[in-house]
Amino acid sequence: MAVPDKATVTKIVRENVAKPMLYTDESKLYLGSDTHFTGHETVKHSAGEYVRGDIHTNTVEGAFGIFKRGMKGIYQHCAEKHLHRYLAEFEFRYNNRTALGVNDEQRAATALKGIAGKRLTYRRPHPSLV
Repeated sequence: MAVPDKATVTKIVRENVAKPMLYTDESKLYLGSDTHFTGHETVKHSAGEYVRGDIHTNTVEGAFGIFKRGMKGIYQHCAEKHLHRYLAEFEFRYNNRTALGVNDEQRAATALKGIAGKRLTYRRPHPSLV
């Protein structure tokens, strides 16, 4: 996997981050990000700083860790055109986890609300399968 450049990271963050404040580590990829947000604060992992008041990257690192483990352990492959679907699934899992007080029954009920008004359709089978 190629290492992303600053322009790529900036584009992704601008398209996907809704919060006005941006909290990051000290990576140089984020320099100048404060022009796109209300503010930009960093923690300096290299100096042993992982949290300063409300400023930390623990939440995003935890969520990304769950996503990485899921992709390696469950799916093993993800085409870029479907990445948004995988991310949506893991976002749902993270936002409806037991640590937030969501039990299995509540999680299932919330998931089932997502199918309301939708139909499952099937394409015709391939002629070689008939």
